[in-house]
Amino acid sequence: MSDLPRPKKVVVLGSTGSIGESSLKVARDLPERMTLVGLAAHRRVDSLAAQIREFGIQEACLYDSRGLDALRSEVAPEVALHSGDEGLIALATLPEADLVLIAIVGVAGLRPALAAIEAGKDIAVASKEILVMAGEAVMTAAREKGVKVLPVDSEHNAIFQCLEGRDTASVSRLILTASGGPFRELPAAELPQVTVERALKHPTWEMGRKITIDSATLFNKGLEMIEARWLFDIEMARVDVIVHPQSIVHSMVEFIDGSILAQLSTTDMCFPIQYAVTWPERVANTLEPLDFARLARLDFEAPRWEDFPALALAKEAGETGGTLPAVLNAANEVAVSAFLERRLSFPGIWETVAETMSRHHSLRRPVLDDIIEADLWARRTAQELLS
Repeated sequence: MSDLPRPKKVVVLGSTGSIGESSLKVARDLPERMTLVGLAAHRRVDSLAAQIREFGIQEACLYDSRGLDALRSEVAPEVALHSGDEGLIALATLPEADLVLIAIVGVAGLRPALAAIEAGKDIAVASKEILVMAGEAVMTAAREKGVKVLPVDSEHNAIFQCLEGRDTASVSRLILTASGGPFRELPAAELPQVTVERALKHPTWEMGRKITIDSATLFNKGLEMIEARWLFDIEMARVDVIVHPQSIVHSMVEFIDGSILAQLSTTDMCFPIQYAVTWPERVANTLEPLDFARLARLDFEAPRWEDFPALALAKEAGETGGTLPAVLNAANEVAVSAFLERRLSFPGIWETVAETMSRHHSLRRPVLDDIIEADLWARRTAQELLS
């Protein structure tokens, strides 16, 4: 008789995006540890239909209801199909699910995350916005329900592994590593000439368009600083950033005795996804291991805070708390969209965010409706600035 635990039953919200696709790769690699029981996508009907058929999914959600008829024609009649916010919540609260992996970009993942926690599910968070916008509410709810919030971001997953359940009383600093993006060495005077095409060429990671631009501006790392503050219950003053172009060291923890623990692996999102799914166990896999003999060097350097103001803006939002992080996040989403549509310069992204933040009066200890309202206010304000 096998001593192996039964496979974890997992729902993936955002299954057709880059994180979702990597999650499905882990499911293929470890069928004895991970069973998919629900999938949700935004509007990619063909991709979602193929996933439903491959994994024998019985419950799925297509957020954009306009594609439901097309999806229905491509899957078995017994598959239960949902749409919209209600559909995401239905999947997040499936009775049989052990873990809900949330990989939806933007505010859409927030209500399903809270619903999953309320239903007693562990959640694996790949969507930065959930903890940036509502970190205090999410972590408080998780503690009250006795469920785990497991990080999927490679940096936070690395810190999670280095801490191994310790609290942060013995921690001096959490050190998030940043690739520095494609413009790490570009003179500040040339940043206004940056094109969309250049900004979308990330040096080490294959990611979606929005997160690739966030990496280029360093807003991605700024959002991760706020995320770390809530995930690990630590003040922003003890969350630091170091540029590491090779992206091999995924993050580090410095303890009060001066010791530093780091987590290293090749640049494959399947590593943190697998650990979030199999935690607290480690499981052998088919992923490419790190070959130290082939590593020519590991470089580290301080980020250029003045040339890339995203880090300082995020630090301000994280220290202020309340609704300001939601405002930063929403204004950044609007500005990035405008840049991708060639309506805004590259520095215009952080200029729009800074101006939107300066006009906001942050509300302390917001409830969910306050956070949603701050998000909508910031989107309106940023759009007005752009027009």
